Amino acid sequence: MTDRAGTPATEADLVDLDALHEAYYSLKPDVSVPEQRVVFGTSGHRGSSLSTSFNEDHIAATTQAIVEYRASQGITGPLFIGADTHALSRPALTTALGVLVGNDVRVLTDQYDDFVPTPALSLAIITYNNAGHDDEADGIVVTPSHNPPADGGFKYNPPHGGPADSDATSWIANRANELIADGLSDVKLAEPSAVETYDFRKAYVDDLANIIDFDVIKEAGLHIGADPLGGASVHYWQAIADTYGLDLTVVNPEVDPTWRFMTLDWDGKIRMDPSSANAMASVLEHRSEYDILTGNDADADRHGIVTPDGGLMNPNHYLAVAIEYLYANRPGWKDDAAIGKTLVSSSMIDRVAESLGRRLWEVPVGFKWFVPGLVDGSVGFGGEESAGASFLRFDGTAWTTDKDGILLCLLASEITAKTGKTPSQLYTELTERFGSPAYERVDAAASKEQKTKLGKLDGDAITATELAGEPIIAKLSSAPGNGAAVGGLKVVTENAWFAARPSGTEDVYKIYAESFKGAEHLKQVQAEAKQIVDAAIA
Repeated sequence: MTDRAGTPATEADLVDLDALHEAYYSLKPDVSVPEQRVVFGTSGHRGSSLSTSFNEDHIAATTQAIVEYRASQGITGPLFIGADTHALSRPALTTALGVLVGNDVRVLTDQYDDFVPTPALSLAIITYNNAGHDDEADGIVVTPSHNPPADGGFKYNPPHGGPADSDATSWIANRANELIADGLSDVKLAEPSAVETYDFRKAYVDDLANIIDFDVIKEAGLHIGADPLGGASVHYWQAIADTYGLDLTVVNPEVDPTWRFMTLDWDGKIRMDPSSANAMASVLEHRSEYDILTGNDADADRHGIVTPDGGLMNPNHYLAVAIEYLYANRPGWKDDAAIGKTLVSSSMIDRVAESLGRRLWEVPVGFKWFVPGLVDGSVGFGGEESAGASFLRFDGTAWTTDKDGILLCLLASEITAKTGKTPSQLYTELTERFGSPAYERVDAAASKEQKTKLGKLDGDAITATELAGEPIIAKLSSAPGNGAAVGGLKVVTENAWFAARPSGTEDVYKIYAESFKGAEHLKQVQAEAKQIVDAAIA
């Protein structure tokens, strides 16, 4: 933690936009260098032009690979494409359009040349594919999400509308690297002029009436603040206010690809993370001015909820409140619609699910795991501890199959209007019923070899029988909900748990831990977790 965390950015913190754009076009990746290859993580390929990890060649090759992949899958419908407000998003969008047009793909961009949030693009795909066409649509989102201003990102969403699974992304990344190594000789390019347009904003905003109770929000007279944090939701929030007659203020409508108006995150970097109190410090200064105040990241797939009484809510806390509220106020959902959570989300959700008599569907990290359940209505809500979630429409059908930060922010207003209590107050009530958990994520050093071993670890290899004074009741290397490998380990006792996963970018592994027996017990859990994992990967 730097002592500058939460303080305003200075000129010295800002990225050089000219250098960023020049590097995008001039630097050419060498795919024999691991850091310069196309690599898809849980949210697409990310990198910076300055480090030769996100450049014109990467995007041209990745787009060509997506064209070839969709052809191999028989996907012949339109491809929706949108971009966020990062500086590298616009040149990457232009490159991608050139390749798509060069391959005769029917491509749809935003009607107003506006920024496109991830959930708006997911909704566009689902809407098209539910309309009875003879073909199927898919899409590309140009975004590195909440990453710093020097980064770019490129994400593929197949016809189900959510993040592509590892089979698709591995194929696309491998093919893209082949194309780069071969000098892009098989990449087809054309002037990106003949493209169709689509009104992402109107389609999204108008459809919100089928998933959020705006009447109850308006009748309650809530004064709402929404800060886009300089991201793609900026014009959506004003459209929502106008369409539904809400007392809603767009707190900061400024868009600046340097993000000079941000406060620094925990490590001194500019990062548009609405779940970080440091990144949200300037927003939090206004918390007493609104009944509900919210923030979104650059592509609006994450949410931050600020209440006048509780400040910025921990994402785990808000997920638990949202789940209890939704399953009591969505009678159109299936009676057996499960509650989806990631393996590293709070066990408060487990206790809420049990009290509701609902099945808990616990999956590995990554929103893609929720897609099948959201599509068929067997999962009513899917949420991640990193402030990403989505849920079903009033009638129990799919809304988005990618994370929707705008939706979860609006839900906070609906909850407050309907219950007369803020989500913070409702979470306090949950702790009075189920206990107050202490939760934290820490990092531990690990070599690349140790990280590889951890990623393939079998829970049965753990010999420990106790954790922080309690008997171990589960040692998981696959998720209980769908049996998929978790890429690490989760160990559970009656009142605590820890999960360990290797970092994809640093020589560390992440320890997520929680205890319902207080902060001191959590520290004991964390210490013993490190001992257990280190012994297993030694």
